[in-house]
This record gives sequence, structure tokens and C-alpha cells, in this order.
Amino acid sequence: MERLPAAEGEPIELEDVLLLADGEQVTLGTPTIPGARILAQVESHGRGEKVIIFKYKAKTRHRTKRGHRQSFTRLAIREILTAGQEPRAAKGRRRARRRAAEAEPEGEVVAEAEVPSSGRKVSAGSTGNTESTE
Repeated sequence: MERLPAAEGEPIELEDVLLLADGEQVTLGTPTIPGARILAQVESHGRGEKVIIFKYKAKTRHRTKRGHRQSFTRLAIREILTAGQEPRAAKGRRRARRRAAEAEPEGEVVAEAEVPSSGRKVSAGSTGNTESTE
């Protein structure tokens, strides 16, 4: 989406919804769907790849080269609401992660695997030419 005047992590509401599809049911706006809105969160801002505009006119030695990078805002869509719907309460993801971590048993080792040693030591910065055996 084109760059929006919002900070990263800030929630944003988009109200100009042109088409709404829910499974088999498709609603097309004329030009927009009244009451429909999208709740999103700004993930990041950035710039797209450079597009080169090259104009050339034959036989007159006229050449113009320009570049352009479009600014954009990356959004994460949280919820799509139709007319009259209220947003769901925000779920605490951190709490769910914390509860899952507390439920896991700590310090339990299921299996250990041994890696066979060849008896050679190679220094970390070497290319393999300086081997020493012990």
C-alpha cells in the first residue's frame, strides 16, 4: 500500500472497502461497501525497487534517463468487518505463549546422541591444511 502517515506497530482502520468475499458470498461495492472496514497494524515502511524510465527520440540525440522508487507501508490485516460488526477483543498472544511454556516439563531429556570423533583437531580459522593429530 502507498505510504501511510502512521508509526510502526500502530493500529489503523481502512474504511474504503471495494469488494468483500466470504466463502461463496461476494459483495461488490458501488464504489465502496457502506459500513465495511478493515482493521490492520502497520508492520514497516519501505521503498520498492527502482524503476528506470528511459525516453529516446531517434535521429535527434535525445535521451532522458530517470529513476523512481515508490514508498510503501506494509500492513498486517488483523480483522475484516462487515456493516454493524464490532471488532473482537484483542487476544493476549504473550499470555498464551507464557502458559504454553509453563505447561512444558523442564529439565527432562528424552534422548542423547553421541557424535563419533575422528581424533583430529582443526583450528577454526584454517582451510584444512594445518591438521594435527593427538
